[in-house]
Amino acid sequence: SFKAAYAGEEPRPSKLQHAVSAMLEQDLGWKHIFEYRTTEGISLDLAEPESKRAIEVDGPAHYLKEVPSGDYVVDGPTRFKGRLLRRLGWTVAHVAFSEWNGKSASERRELLKAKVAA
Repeated sequence: SFKAAYAGEEPRPSKLQHAVSAMLEQDLGWKHIFEYRTTEGISLDLAEPESKRAIEVDGPAHYLKEVPSGDYVVDGPTRFKGRLLRRLGWTVAHVAFSEWNGKSASERRELLKAKVAA
């Protein structure tokens, strides 16, 4: 079933996801549930269920490298999950590994402020 396809896989949070979660909670005061599962069985990295707001932390596995430009583009499963969540009434912001890596703590805070405000 559809729910089994999403619920069957055990979450594997990354170091990046832990770092984003910690900064959101400690620096910005954004209270959330880590690895929240919706009633439909969809796993969200960081969620505020009452307001149906979430942040998905997207590492390299969520992207494909476009040929010949070499640009990263969001893969199909990630795009589908986003469309599905929007149809279910969720507002989802994404933090891409490329936005986070190599940035200072203050740049990361500003990035997350913008994501939470969106």
